[in-house]
Formats: sequence, C-alpha cells, structure tokens
Amino acid sequence: MDFDEFTGTIQHRLELPGTGETVRAIRATLTTLGARIPKDAAEDLAGSLPMEIDWYLTGAVHEHGQRFDWQEFLARVSETEKAEPADAAYHARVIVDFVSTLVPPSDFQQLRDQLPEGEDRENWRKLFEMVDTGGWSDANEAQTGGGPQPENESEQ
Repeated sequence: MDFDEFTGTIQHRLELPGTGETVRAIRATLTTLGARIPKDAAEDLAGSLPMEIDWYLTGAVHEHGQRFDWQEFLARVSETEKAEPADAAYHARVIVDFVSTLVPPSDFQQLRDQLPEGEDRENWRKLFEMVDTGGWSDANEAQTGGGPQPENESEQ
C-alpha cells in the first residue's frame, strides 16, 4: 500500500473533504500515539506502513514513551488536527482500526500492551473500540443497516 491508497482510504472512511484534512488527522493521531509508546514499539508498528505515514510514528516524534492519559491524548490529537475532541476521538479510532489491518497482529498487540494498566486502561480501550467490534466495515454496516443501498427514492 502506498501513501495515496492509505490517505484515500482514510479520507473515504472519515468522509473528509480533502487530502489536507485527512493528512492532518492521520498526523495528529500517529504522532501523538508515537509520543505515547516506546520508540521500539513505534518503529515496529511503523514498519508496515507507507514510508510517508510511518514517519509520523517515528521521525516526527521528538520524545517517545511519554506518560499521559487518554484525555491528554485526545487533547493533543484535537489540537494538532484542529478538530473538536469528539471528532478527533472518532478519527483516531478509524485510523487505528485501519492501521490494525496493515500491521502484523504481534506488532498491534505490542501497541496495546504499551498502553497503561489500571484505571486508565479502560479509557485507552476506547482507542480500539472499532478493532474490538469487528473493524470499520462492521461498524459502517451497523450504521447503514448493511446490504445494498437504494439508488433512488422510488426503490425505498
């Protein structure tokens, strides 16, 4: 998969109007995630992503392994993306879900293992909600009711 396919898929899933907004959402999520996890985990996760995308987890991060909670994660993503926190949270979930389809399961499990234990673990699980419920395709089907959509009003 190359950069255009990656960003195109995310743009479609998030229904964003342009590539700029899409890249900003991807950058916001992955640089913040890269700052939260150790450098070796970020490099493992990045290894299966397009070169221009993996840089957000590795090269764009000045300090890996920072300790911040879920609310701080959302605040950072929201600020970087210039989006409302609820939108940023949804975007992050969709992006993480898509990343989970591209990386080896062991690398994705390592990502999950790097996040906090205890009380805050429940909050961090929100990042993986789509992954845990069957992925974006199942979530999208649940929202649309699945099946073919009618082409015009007369078919309804």
